[in-house]
Amino acid sequence: MDLTANTPENMNYMLKQIEAKLQTVNAGALNAEKFDSEKYEDIRDIYEWVQKQASVSVREMEAIVSELGQLRKS
Repeated sequence: MDLTANTPENMNYMLKQIEAKLQTVNAGALNAEKFDSEKYEDIRDIYEWVQKQASVSVREMEAIVSELGQLRKS
């Protein structure tokens, strides 16, 4: 999958993968429609970091969720 292209499908894919890796309880929290396409690169950076981790600590998870919260549309 070519994630260099800023498409709604790619945004949705990355957010779903982040959600799965973090095992988030609130499935609607990472809905792609709640993020501006202008934030695509930031989300891709988070996605790539999360995918490289064998596991994510609670502190890291909190930081990621906080960062994603700041990237959401207001």
